[in-house]
Amino acid sequence: MHEADIERGESMFVERVGTLKDGDSAPLYLQLQRVLRDAIERQVLAPDEALPPERDLAEAYSVSRVTVRKALDGLVDARLLTRRQGAGTFVATRVEKNFAAITSFTEDMESRGRRPSSEWLSRAEGVVTPEEAMALGLSPGSAVLRFSRIRYADDVSMALEYTTVPAASLPSLDAVGTSLYAALGVARPVRVLQRLRAVLFTAEQAALLHIAQGAAGLLIERRGFAADGRTVEFTQSYYRGDSYDFVAELHAQP
Repeated sequence: MHEADIERGESMFVERVGTLKDGDSAPLYLQLQRVLRDAIERQVLAPDEALPPERDLAEAYSVSRVTVRKALDGLVDARLLTRRQGAGTFVATRVEKNFAAITSFTEDMESRGRRPSSEWLSRAEGVVTPEEAMALGLSPGSAVLRFSRIRYADDVSMALEYTTVPAASLPSLDAVGTSLYAALGVARPVRVLQRLRAVLFTAEQAALLHIAQGAAGLLIERRGFAADGRTVEFTQSYYRGDSYDFVAELHAQP
C-alpha cells in the first residue's frame, strides 16, 4: 500500500472514531483508551472489526507505540478487545462469564465497560408452583414475586431471564430496577447452585432476542442462598450461544 493511502486510512479512522481532546491532563494512554472504549460502546467500531496496526495508530494519534500498546492492553483486560496471534487486534464479540464469582448480569456488564439494560416482559405476584416450591424450599400456597425480562448490553440482546423470589425477600414488585441483587440488599445470595443445559431457542424466544429460530443457547438454572441459608432466588436464564463464553477455574484435589 502506498504511503499516501496509509495516511488517508489513518485520517479516516481518526475522523470516524474520535480525536484526543486538547487540554486533557490525563495520561495519553488513558485518553486513547477512552476514545476507543467510547467508539466500541457506541458501536462505531463494530464487533469483530479489526483495529489498525499499533504502528498506524501511533502515527494517527501522534503518540508512541508504547502508549498505544498500554491503551490496548487495558481494553483487552476489560474484554472489549481481543488479540489474535498473527492477525492483530479485534473488537470483542463475546462476553466471558466467570463461574468463580457470584455476580449479577448488571455487574458482569459494567465490569467490562458495557452498558446493561433490561426490557421488562412481566412483573407479577402469585402463588408458588410445585417446581418453584421445590427450588425455593417454600410451602404450598406461599407468595412469590416473578420477574421476566430481556437483558441487553449496549442495546444488543444477550439473554432471556425468568426469576422467582419469595415475596418476603423484597418490599414490592417495583423494588427491582436494573439489578435484582441490588434490590435484595443484605439478602442477596452468598452461595449459588447452577445447572447448565444446551438448548435451541424456540420461535417465541428467538423473536424476543431478534435471532434465528433454532439458534443455539445455554439455559442456566440458578438457586441462590442468602447468608442465613434461605433460598432467595430461582432464576432460569437463556443465554445466546453466539454472545457468551462460560469460564470456570478448577483445582485438583490435594
